[in-house]
Amino acid sequence: MTRQIVSYQHLLHSFGTVILAFAMLMALQVHSVVAQEVTFSKDVAPILYESCVECHRPNSFAPMSLLTYEDARRYAPRIRSRVQSRSMPPWHVDRTVGIQAYENDYSLTERAIETIVRWVDDGAPWGDEADMPPPPELLEGGAWQLENRFGRPPDVIVRSTPYDVIENGQDQWWGPTVPFAGLEEGRWIKAYEFKPSWPLGLRVVHHGHATLRAGGQNIGIAHYGVGKRYETFPDDVGMLFPAGEAAVTWNLHYFPVGVGAPQDVVEVGLWFYPEDEEPTIETRGEVLMRVDRMGGMPRGGDILIPPHGQQVLQGAHVLDQPTLINSFRPHMHMRGKEMSIEAIYPDGRREVLGKVSDYKHIWQISYQFALDQKPLLPKGTVLLFTSVFDNSTANPLNPDPEQWVVFGRRGVDEMSHMWVGITELEQEEFERRIAERKARLVSQQGQGGSEEKR
Repeated sequence: MTRQIVSYQHLLHSFGTVILAFAMLMALQVHSVVAQEVTFSKDVAPILYESCVECHRPNSFAPMSLLTYEDARRYAPRIRSRVQSRSMPPWHVDRTVGIQAYENDYSLTERAIETIVRWVDDGAPWGDEADMPPPPELLEGGAWQLENRFGRPPDVIVRSTPYDVIENGQDQWWGPTVPFAGLEEGRWIKAYEFKPSWPLGLRVVHHGHATLRAGGQNIGIAHYGVGKRYETFPDDVGMLFPAGEAAVTWNLHYFPVGVGAPQDVVEVGLWFYPEDEEPTIETRGEVLMRVDRMGGMPRGGDILIPPHGQQVLQGAHVLDQPTLINSFRPHMHMRGKEMSIEAIYPDGRREVLGKVSDYKHIWQISYQFALDQKPLLPKGTVLLFTSVFDNSTANPLNPDPEQWVVFGRRGVDEMSHMWVGITELEQEEFERRIAERKARLVSQQGQGGSEEKR
């Protein structure tokens, strides 16, 4: 009798367990169905508005607008392909090595990519109008991007002379020297913005530089590349604009593909520190550090890439005083494949600071380290740069893998250097920043928190 009662109780317990498991399974299935209901209005539009439409809007240099559902629906398969391969938004830092925290990381999170892929796979449904986010607040075409940040237009604007960019798909250069009235008193530059004309200039200016010639000095006051338009110096860091008459020499590289730009004019806007405020640290901004050089040889004499072959170059630069690294921007041409910056410390330790493993000549992005990730390097540190060229058919940008490739200014030739945003420090300032950073990191570890995975 006891055995029968136990068996009956066991049967009830087992039946209850089955019912509970079935209920949990149904709940999971319902949750899964709900989770798969991804719509444009609720899920996709916020992603596009945050990460895409600054470029993908009417009359911009992007090939299509993604501001409306109709736009996004039309290009849904292409959007899926681009975000899943991480070719859009453009962000080429290797995710497996080096520092991974950047101020300007506009790559999509894994969740955002999954959302877009599911939306396209489900037929790109519209959703409910009530779920649509407010329209994005976009600057007017041709506006200064830094004007909102500083609350005023540039304090000084310098302009190139006009140049007729011919629609022929060939490299073109323009290097005028333009007189400038100058300043009555020297001022400290806090930020600059390099602004091609709107909208045609944005489509044809590949990269460029503006060099101020004043007070017997040549000062690189602004640098531009597709994906890098402006630079703001850290607090208490500035670049001196000397008083007196001056001139600006332009170095503009045009690469028109499918469009020309008659009478194109490029502008540079400068924002100064207040007149009564003088930063304690002077910076040179982005500094060019060459890789394509070999002792005793002309620049680029070491570049010789065989047909269907590859080549690896390395260049080393020794820091003669403590240095803060703010950013890095690789520069190669169409055969460029990857480029890295590595620190070799005075004690022999080595650390990869950053690596671009999917370099694209069409993008010249400046990768700006997050505040407490900016490398603080002691005097005597060696910066080692490694460039890899790919002249094979595996390189989608390769114009002709049958050709030998040598050094040259054209996109079909090659070169290799890196623009590094540096701030040189005195030893006392270096040690102070090290101590402050350690204190902040200890405080942050105590607070906890995490970021969504990209």
